[in-house]
Amino acid sequence: MKKILIIANDFTAIHHFRMELLERLHADGYETVLAMPHDEKNEVFRSIVTRLISVPMSRFGTNPLKEYQTYRAIRKIIRAEKPDTVLTYTAKPNIYGGLAASAEKTPYIATVTGLGSNFDKQNLISRIMIRLEKKAFKRAKTVFFQNELNMSILQSHGIAVHNSALVPGSGVNLRMNSFEPYPEHETIRFLAAARIRQDKGYDELFAVIRRFHDEGIPAEFHIIGWYEEESYQSVVEDLQKNYGVRFYDFIPHDQMHQYIASCDCLIQPSHHEGMSNIILEAAATGRPCIVSDINGCKEAVRDKETGFLFQVKNADDMYDKMRMFMRIDMAQRAEMGRKARAFMEQAFDRDSVVQTYINEINR
Repeated sequence: MKKILIIANDFTAIHHFRMELLERLHADGYETVLAMPHDEKNEVFRSIVTRLISVPMSRFGTNPLKEYQTYRAIRKIIRAEKPDTVLTYTAKPNIYGGLAASAEKTPYIATVTGLGSNFDKQNLISRIMIRLEKKAFKRAKTVFFQNELNMSILQSHGIAVHNSALVPGSGVNLRMNSFEPYPEHETIRFLAAARIRQDKGYDELFAVIRRFHDEGIPAEFHIIGWYEEESYQSVVEDLQKNYGVRFYDFIPHDQMHQYIASCDCLIQPSHHEGMSNIILEAAATGRPCIVSDINGCKEAVRDKETGFLFQVKNADDMYDKMRMFMRIDMAQRAEMGRKARAFMEQAFDRDSVVQTYINEINR
């Protein structure tokens, strides 16, 4: 049976969104080697992979020497393991894994899960990334993209022009994210779940929350996420103290379903995404979603049918769509949720995404 080497930069990238692929490879008899940075939580993979290998890799590091050492370590692993196919996810594994696999003449499949904020900034890092990705993806068997905009942007730079394909994100596990009856709250409960950052749309969301409060509009706001920039500390404290916002610093992924099920509606105001997993999970649970009209969000929502789209970075439009949602009765909101679940079953089933990867491995 074929040997598959999977390279990732983070425990969550595999455990939360690609565990089903590991399980399928194991069930089908593939020899699977998983290479990623050391983390005690990685032990959960032991029963379904042949081997776990630690790779020195920093998600956000930019030290040239350390980055080169990461590339050399990955190339050494490929040379020693001699896999039939290499699978890579996210920027650094895609680049270093792709360059190393190409150098070792090993077939490889890359997945672009998003372009990140650097592409918007068009800075030195983005220019370096473009040059590296052009080289890394040149000999890839396939480069999977999670939305059309990401694909068109890279292709406009001459990257993955003839060897690309689309997948509906990582898909959503329909069993773990089971449909739940719509809650009967007297006050509508909105939920947002993402790191508290400017590019995740929180500045606009916070402006809407303040407007709701100032206008006396009854609504609950629950936010699952943490801030990385200290400038948000005083903002969060103010919203907690004076606006009644409930913040949850960290919720394990296996507990997210109960928080989603307890809300009336998900808000996703992000400025850029590959494919927003939280939208897929909320929709699968049967919750309408109000999201920014960007690629990576809008594909998962049928406007005015399973939720609402608002203009990205536009707090006024977000406010209008949330008020529109509040004006429809509970039966209509529940029907939106049922249609959201049906849409996930139709177009975003993770089992179908896994099958796409299996087919590509065997092609």
